[in-house]
Amino acid sequence: MVHRRSRSRSLSGSARPDRTTVPAAAPTRVSLLAGVVAGAVCVGLSTVPTSAAATEPVVSRGVTIPAFYNPPAELPTANGALIRTEPLPLGLSIPGLEGRPLPGTATRLMYKSTDSTGQPVAVTGAYIEPSAAWKKSGPRPVVAVASGTMGQGDQCAPSFALQHPLTLNGDTVSVGYEALAIYRILATGAAVVLTDYVGLGATDRLHTYVNRLDQGHALLDAARAARTVPGASVTEDSPTGLYGYSQGGGASAAAAELQPSYAPDVPLAGTYAGAPPADLASVIKGIDGSALAGALAWSINGFAQADPDLRGVIEANISDTGRAALKDASTMCVGDALFGLGFTKSSKWTSNGKSIGDIIAADPLAKAALNKQRIGTLKPNGPVRVATGVQDDIVPHSQARQLAVDWCGKGGNVTYDAIKLPNLGDKILTNHLVPLITDQGDAISWLTDRLSGKPATSNCWTMPLQP
Repeated sequence: MVHRRSRSRSLSGSARPDRTTVPAAAPTRVSLLAGVVAGAVCVGLSTVPTSAAATEPVVSRGVTIPAFYNPPAELPTANGALIRTEPLPLGLSIPGLEGRPLPGTATRLMYKSTDSTGQPVAVTGAYIEPSAAWKKSGPRPVVAVASGTMGQGDQCAPSFALQHPLTLNGDTVSVGYEALAIYRILATGAAVVLTDYVGLGATDRLHTYVNRLDQGHALLDAARAARTVPGASVTEDSPTGLYGYSQGGGASAAAAELQPSYAPDVPLAGTYAGAPPADLASVIKGIDGSALAGALAWSINGFAQADPDLRGVIEANISDTGRAALKDASTMCVGDALFGLGFTKSSKWTSNGKSIGDIIAADPLAKAALNKQRIGTLKPNGPVRVATGVQDDIVPHSQARQLAVDWCGKGGNVTYDAIKLPNLGDKILTNHLVPLITDQGDAISWLTDRLSGKPATSNCWTMPLQP
């Protein structure tokens, strides 16, 4: 039994498979980064190429990942092309009229995308055909949903969470909190397609957390894949919306500005980007030492896999304690990270006692590599709504606001909403999570209006007056 399977390429260019089994005494500790961080951070491994199909069950923190999530050795040529589908039982569903379950009928997906290195990659996700009718003007639209942070272990995949809203086995804790937004979108009559992102769910590589290109491509290709799902009512003419908060807000924001060049065939009607991590240098400072410090480990793991410049600076500065923490984090979901790494400072993971943020800032190549992840350098297509809690100290409010400013400066049709709430506790996630709930109704209403053809009026002129 394989407890994570990956293929990696050394800095010398030679490719080799890494297979790691979990010792009986420590079943929750070893998974993908036994093959990637134990490689990428310790001995210098590069980007992960398209892998051969896994032939044995993959287990992450005691959860056996269904064989569906093992990518094949060969992938289609076209981005968004379906690789395979199967029915997906929804964990939260009730019988409906005429035998149709509420809120809809779900299909698990695997589709082809292109990663940040330009290589083909298999991505998993889900499509939900709503039971509700689309009663507004035009054909039934589809909303491509980018999940907020779920973790880095394959058992944390958003599509897996649709079937298992709560995964709790003594080794891992994962909660499918995006179900509320997804079901509210389905209630409008819009179809939903959900991406698991690159490497989350799919067992051939590590999830490249907050990688701008990986996430934007995966979300746009999910919208493409939805058109050819058996039984789907959406077509190439169906208006498409992008929806995401936190990690998902960064993904939807990236997709909105990548769409003109990467997916001009996707008829983008509107984008909601809530609490987007647009400037990772700023976000690193926000999450370092916070309740969600594990997210910094996921970022390091992903970039160590995909970017040689960032990998090099991590390899040169990580300590044995840091290697162990990164390896452990590679299979964690959010619940695991809160309990296992909450409020940890990254200075405890480095050999010189400096924070990861300071180390990157002092290295020109690493700093430049991180700056390539900046969202806001391109004009987004169609209307976008950027929402950010003014007290958010995890994904800092100031950098999310700056994204709106940058887009306004490029002539974007931007609706900016500063969510004004009292300070609900420093670095404990409340200032980040509460706006997710309080803004959700307005976000879905705004996006539904765009899908039905109602124009949006930019409020960029108000930015000097907005917090």
